[in-house]
Amino acid sequence: MAGKVLNKVMGFLGLEDEYEYEEYYEDTDELENSSESAEFEPIIHSNKKQGKVVSIHSTSTPKVSIVKPKTYDEVVDICDDLKDGKIVIVNSIELDPKVGQRLVDFVSGATYSLNGTLEEIEKGIYILSPSNVEVDSELKNQLSSKGMFSWNR
Repeated sequence: MAGKVLNKVMGFLGLEDEYEYEEYYEDTDELENSSESAEFEPIIHSNKKQGKVVSIHSTSTPKVSIVKPKTYDEVVDICDDLKDGKIVIVNSIELDPKVGQRLVDFVSGATYSLNGTLEEIEKGIYILSPSNVEVDSELKNQLSSKGMFSWNR
């Protein structure tokens, strides 16, 4: 009985053997009459759970949201777009510098909590990308040099 309790404790802790054997109880009379030896086959039990492998690459193109906030209250909409998996481009140039800094601080925290990235393209223009999107630095340089963000000039 003590062996059963010990086996249960070891099984709970994950320390039990991976192989268990079935025990056969045979009458001794039958063994004397048979010339064959008894064979035992192991029953294999695994305590490890089989995990599913899921591909994280998606074939869909992420959506892009371009926001030019006029007040700090629009920060919630920016964060909602980011939570929805959209790439968000924020132009905070026309905001008061203190309000713009508060907005950037807030979206920076939201981006961090969602494991995304926040990158400044030009002064006052930021790209927020969710965790499943990577922004190529070469693309940022091309956009910046070609004047793609001409609304700030």
